Amino acid sequence: MKKYQTLLYYCYSYIAEAEQFAADHLKFCKSLDLVGRIIVADEGLNGTVSGSIESCKAYMEAIHADERFTKTEFKIDDVEEPSFIKMHCRYKSEIVHSGLRDTSIINPNEKTGKHLEPVDFMKMKDDEDVIILDVRSNYEHNLGKFKNALTLDIENFRDFPEQINELAKYKDKKILTYCTGGIKCEKASALLLHHGFNDVYQLHGGIIKYGKEAGGKDFEGKCYVFDNRIAVDVNEVNPTIVSVCYNCGTTTPKMINCANPECNEHITQCDNCGEELQGCCSVDCTTNPRKRPYDGTGYYVKVPQPVSNKKQVTNAVV
Repeated sequence: MKKYQTLLYYCYSYIAEAEQFAADHLKFCKSLDLVGRIIVADEGLNGTVSGSIESCKAYMEAIHADERFTKTEFKIDDVEEPSFIKMHCRYKSEIVHSGLRDTSIINPNEKTGKHLEPVDFMKMKDDEDVIILDVRSNYEHNLGKFKNALTLDIENFRDFPEQINELAKYKDKKILTYCTGGIKCEKASALLLHHGFNDVYQLHGGIIKYGKEAGGKDFEGKCYVFDNRIAVDVNEVNPTIVSVCYNCGTTTPKMINCANPECNEHITQCDNCGEELQGCCSVDCTTNPRKRPYDGTGYYVKVPQPVSNKKQVTNAVV
């Protein structure tokens, strides 16, 4: 029996004095010996935490006991070891960076796409008048996505609003949005509705819940997660690998962050190229004097880094 759990969750609910809440919540999480990453904003919570089964149970009970967060739904994974090394709880302007901060236009508590439970999503996704829309970033859908899904060329979710005009040709279709845990779809589906898309849905609980409740059918590849597991299996029905090595093109399910901290590029990389390039995305990156030791995982604890003149990649694994 596995001794630890990892909890993925979010909740859109207004938090007064959210910055102070973040500081207090960090102390609370540390008191439970949890590790993880939580983003706190005026609009709510977005977190992944990991720890003993007892600590996770206590945390969920505490969240649900707060009247602001009673509707929070936790996706629970049993794991061999905690999925983080440290505990971070930070105040930010949004719980998922989208640039959509005007609640008079986008407010997930008032209007979003219709929530589809995983089984209902599975039944609807193959209809002729349906567009399955992946609202995640390039590195995420390169690792895995739903069969026949429409993917967007975006480096970060904040680029999603710029894609609305490109999607206009699908206004007469049913749009089924999905993401990792559901949080991005709350704002993505709301934005689509705001721009005149009438039949918009979202996969409730995201890919993770779909894997747990619908067996992950027709999700091709692996699902990127924002912890030291990096990638997790979803499909127990008809699994396949769709990602290829960034360097040699060999099929591989493995994703890493470049060992050069000034690059930190998310790439899929086979073990052979990982060893040859010491966990870097290129030969150039292997020569960086600050290159991190590669242990085969491609996961690194985030520490403050200077901005690189070569690349400005902000999607660091934390």
